[in-house]
Amino acid sequence: MNGSIKANSAWLAPMASIGAFVVLWGIVSLKVNPEFLPSPTMVWHEFIRLCHVPVGGTSLAGHVGYSLQRVLIAFGLAVLMGLPLGLLMGWSRVCEKIVSPIFELLRPIPPIAWIPIAILWLGVAEGSKVFICFVGAFVIMILNSYTGMRYVDPLLIDAARSFGASRSQQFFNVAVPACMPSIFAGVQNSLSMAWMCVLAAEMVGAREGVGFIIIQGMDLNKSSMILVGMILIGVVGSLLAAALRWVERVLCPWRREMV
Repeated sequence: MNGSIKANSAWLAPMASIGAFVVLWGIVSLKVNPEFLPSPTMVWHEFIRLCHVPVGGTSLAGHVGYSLQRVLIAFGLAVLMGLPLGLLMGWSRVCEKIVSPIFELLRPIPPIAWIPIAILWLGVAEGSKVFICFVGAFVIMILNSYTGMRYVDPLLIDAARSFGASRSQQFFNVAVPACMPSIFAGVQNSLSMAWMCVLAAEMVGAREGVGFIIIQGMDLNKSSMILVGMILIGVVGSLLAAALRWVERVLCPWRREMV
């Protein structure tokens, strides 16, 4: 009985929350100018229209695909470079002393501040857009993997050493599995940051992407079109986060969320 209640609440509570938000949005939209805040119905009709009418010669699904492509390339590069660097910084004091000063200097710089230099270096082609998303994802990936490695229980390393494990075995067989939850937290936050940066990235002369839809809505003074783009960013970002949580449950079955 309790199991069925928990299973139902797992999807009923989010649906009720979203439903309450939409109802509140609809009530507020009745009191203001629809050009300022369109109603949920107007936004839905605009979404249906965009599904049938290409924006800038590209379908709505095509715009989402372009944005996903940029984000996933940037995210993949951030994991490929940031994960091993963060783990090495947390494992080796020598590596930490060498890399940490540079990292601490670059970490406070927001990704949007890199737009001018990205244009100078890479122009307005795909490279600059991927670079902006990469910067946001890279910093978070390093930070989470570094923190996870630094907080591995020293008793685990001592136990492995007492059984004769080599330095590399201590790292790969003990330390890395122990900080897997932090690594996955970094992966999720890194992907979320890359997806959030896509709007700024697509302001750099893009002709396709979800950010382009938002910019077009601004140029055309259509708030419903802007909201469609914003909702698409939120929905796709939530689906990506849910997919990564599923991967974490598969690869880290010992980790259970509190209920």
